[in-house]
Amino acid sequence: QVQLVESGGGLVQAGGSLRLSCAASGRTFSIYVMGWFRQAPGEEREFVAAISWTGGRTGYADSAKGRFTISRDSGKNTVYLQMNSLKPEDTAVYYCAADRSYGISSNSDRYDYWGQGTQVTVSS
Repeated sequence: QVQLVESGGGLVQAGGSLRLSCAASGRTFSIYVMGWFRQAPGEEREFVAAISWTGGRTGYADSAKGRFTISRDSGKNTVYLQMNSLKPEDTAVYYCAADRSYGISSNSDRYDYWGQGTQVTVSS
């Protein structure tokens, strides 16, 4: 089992920045990819970004490209999502997820473990 704990959410004005963190514990050696997803009220959960645990390869949703950066600190078993130039439409609960399969994927069904989520609210 892998446990994921997110932190760093909050309320920020449009144009501001936040950095989310996701700390992984347990059988972390089984993880190949870590991802961030988000879900706004009444919406489907959507992919934001993902990173391979060892090689550092990344993938982004179009909505995140140029504004968000995913990174990892393997020594700390932690993944980060730096979010800049935030917009009100970025308001959502952000979830961290871990995938035991090889290769970056935007498909939430691929991910095996999920955190509890952290709320991000961007005011206009």
